[in-house]
This record gives sequence, structure tokens and C-alpha cells, in this order.
Amino acid sequence: MSKGDRTRARIIEQSAPIFNKQGYAGTALSDLMDATGLRKGGIYRHFASKEELAAEAFEYAWSQARSVRAEGVEDTANSVDRLKRMIDNFVDLRTGLVAGGCPLLNAAIDSDDGNPVIRERAREALRGWQARIAKVIRAGRTRGEIRKSVKPDELAALVISQLEGALMISRLNQSQKPLEWAREHLLEHLEGSVRAK
Repeated sequence: MSKGDRTRARIIEQSAPIFNKQGYAGTALSDLMDATGLRKGGIYRHFASKEELAAEAFEYAWSQARSVRAEGVEDTANSVDRLKRMIDNFVDLRTGLVAGGCPLLNAAIDSDDGNPVIRERAREALRGWQARIAKVIRAGRTRGEIRKSVKPDELAALVISQLEGALMISRLNQSQKPLEWAREHLLEHLEGSVRAK
């Protein structure tokens, strides 16, 4: 990796928590300069625009979240138990994430009224997450671990929407309870309506 590539990676890593906490519009160039120790020209030597840096910072933050949420999933044999592990990871593993909360939720809200580049990155991240969950469900149906009547895309969307909604409520109320309730509800649903008997 060249010195320029290392500097670019450092700028992304140091900018990610700022964008994730403050959003695109709420992040000033001076915030990025303070975080990186670079001047405007030093940042724009590596990025064509603030929007490009924000998009790369989102990708970095999402990569961190995706990695944490995948811990131990591949080592879990049964498909329903894999889904349960994904849910547990989302609720329990908050360290190792970029500061500011879930980058997908933050980017979705931040880009709702503008910034098509970040909106598309958030959509791609959501599609990828939903596809990973749906893949586990399809494999479970094939192996007879998950009921054939379960619709992979629908269940994946349900899991994601319940977790992300609970996270938003937890953050607003500064309480872990909504995440715990969502987990309990999802785990009961997986055992009662998803796992093949």
C-alpha cells in the first residue's frame, strides 16, 4: 500500500465516526480537518468532494458493522440458530462499531431528503444484508431446518426492520430494553413459526 493509499484510508477511518454521528449536512469541512489533522487541500488531494469522502466513510462504517454482526455465524450449523446468532450479535455486540450507532440507519435517515450517492450506498448495504439473511433461510429450507412455507425475502425484511426499529427506539429512550424485546419476539417467532418441526 502506497503512502497516498495509507493516508486515504486514514482519512476515511477518522472521518467515519464524524459522518456517522453528525450526518452529511451536519459535518463541516473543519470537523474533518480537526479529526484528520489535514488542511482542506490535504483532504481534497485524496477525494474529489465531501460527498465522495462521506460515501467512502459510510462504506467503512458499514464494513465494520457487517464484520461484527457476522461473528460466529459461519460456525453455527443449523440455519435457525444462525439467524438467532445474527440477531444476538446485532443486540449484544456494540463494541467494535464506528461511533454513532448503526451506519445503515443513520445513512438512510441522513440521505432521505437528498444526497443520492449516500442513499444508493445505503440501499446497496440493505440489499446485501437482506440477501445474506435470505441465503441462510433458503439453505435452511433446502436442508429441512426451516419450514418450506417461510418466504426468505419477507423474513429477512422482518428481521432487519424489527432490529433497526428497536435500535432507533433504544437510542431515543437511552434504554436497551426495546432491543431486548425485539430479540425476544424474533427468537420466539423463529422457534414457533420458522423452525421445521
